[in-house]
Amino acid sequence: MLNSLYDKLSSNAAVIIISLAIMLLCGFLMTRITKKLKFPNVTAYIVTGIMIGPFCLNLLPQSFIEGTSFLADIALAFIAFSTGEFFKFSKLKNNAGKVIVITLAEALLASVFVFMLAFWILHLNLAFSIVLAALASATAPASTMMTIRQTRAKGDFVDTLLQVVAYDDIVALLAYSIAISIAVSATTGTAIKLTDIILPIIKNLVVLALGGIWGLFMKLLIQKKRSTDNRLIISLALLFSFCGICTAMDISPLLGCMAMGTVYINTSGDEKLFMQLNYFSPPILLLFFVRSGASFDLNALIKPSGAIGGVPLLFIGVLYFIVRIFGKYIGAFIGCLLARKPKETRNYFGLALIPQAGVAIGLAALGARTLGGDMGNALETIILASSVLYELIGPACAKLSLYLSKSYTTKLEELIPLDETQASTVPPNAVDELIERIRIIQQELKNETISAEEKAFTEAAEQHLESIAIQHSRLVSGGKRK
Repeated sequence: MLNSLYDKLSSNAAVIIISLAIMLLCGFLMTRITKKLKFPNVTAYIVTGIMIGPFCLNLLPQSFIEGTSFLADIALAFIAFSTGEFFKFSKLKNNAGKVIVITLAEALLASVFVFMLAFWILHLNLAFSIVLAALASATAPASTMMTIRQTRAKGDFVDTLLQVVAYDDIVALLAYSIAISIAVSATTGTAIKLTDIILPIIKNLVVLALGGIWGLFMKLLIQKKRSTDNRLIISLALLFSFCGICTAMDISPLLGCMAMGTVYINTSGDEKLFMQLNYFSPPILLLFFVRSGASFDLNALIKPSGAIGGVPLLFIGVLYFIVRIFGKYIGAFIGCLLARKPKETRNYFGLALIPQAGVAIGLAALGARTLGGDMGNALETIILASSVLYELIGPACAKLSLYLSKSYTTKLEELIPLDETQASTVPPNAVDELIERIRIIQQELKNETISAEEKAFTEAAEQHLESIAIQHSRLVSGGKRK
């Protein structure tokens, strides 16, 4: 029905606007369902894309899906810039060597395991096997960071995890850049040269340097006197401009945007900008993941692909899902052992590295665009299918690893401890203690700018708590009189 409507529309702008509205609305509605099932939003977005795509309800025109491939570049730019926040030199300098050892071990072993599976066991196409193995090294930083925020986990395990996840994406990008160059050479029939390996590394180093320069520009342009609106406008302008330059050079913006975020956080110490962008980015990430789901080829999933070796993609996807988990877990264990990490970290660190979504899906979209044809579609289909599974179990595994490593607690007194002076006095009743902890939180957030609605809600909550406290004190005093 919608396709006939699209055909009647003379304006391409109308088709684009309607398609965007459908993606946003359907993506939002699907999160209402997945939230009750306690599934992550990424899963909701991918499933939404599959349902409204050309292989199910067909609510989006094929021309729109093909014309919005740039969303992968923009989404990667946002993800990478946010990851740069965790590269604070003050924290990295004391633990950098150990983090690098762990990252290389878990990322490379996952890639080696997947390559052995694809090329030696399944006898798949060499080009396809190399690119798939490179993508296996990536970990989803968004899922990991979401789980850490939800649990309020802290400690050496968490600090190491955040740094490893960030480094992980660098390794994945470099591995992908080399792999895609080798794959292109293999598909064209030309001999693989040393320059095919060195040139991508040089290009990414150039992008890394450019990203650092853009980070300095951001520091100079975004000053304290700037309004919230202008800070957001400037940061988006710089992110989009850098992303456009990388796209023109046919290079992923991931590494450069990560460098941009790293330089900015270390030169300015401004964490509020990252919070602003995190509030702005959800619609963009929604559109990217929904679009990725819409390009998901369900028919190809159950059919053998002659372009890669005649093995059904569903079978490849399931094996990829299992083998990558083993590679990540064993690699993380070996890396932690070499880095002399404690037993709790060695045994459970690999569980926190299972999630895979944003970076891998974005790179798969770029790879599909580069390889083209059935091979490109097969690559994107396998990564999307496995990402849905990873996002279903990944956050739960990450939370389990944080719990088993004793990195978080559910006790209020440990999450929000009282001052030593308060603890040494006569213990207060439960209501007074709760009020005091709320005041501690408010004190920590006193410099944050809140809206009129938030202020009104806070005042109403305070009044409600005060009334409860008065009632409680009356009951207590009345009980004592008796």
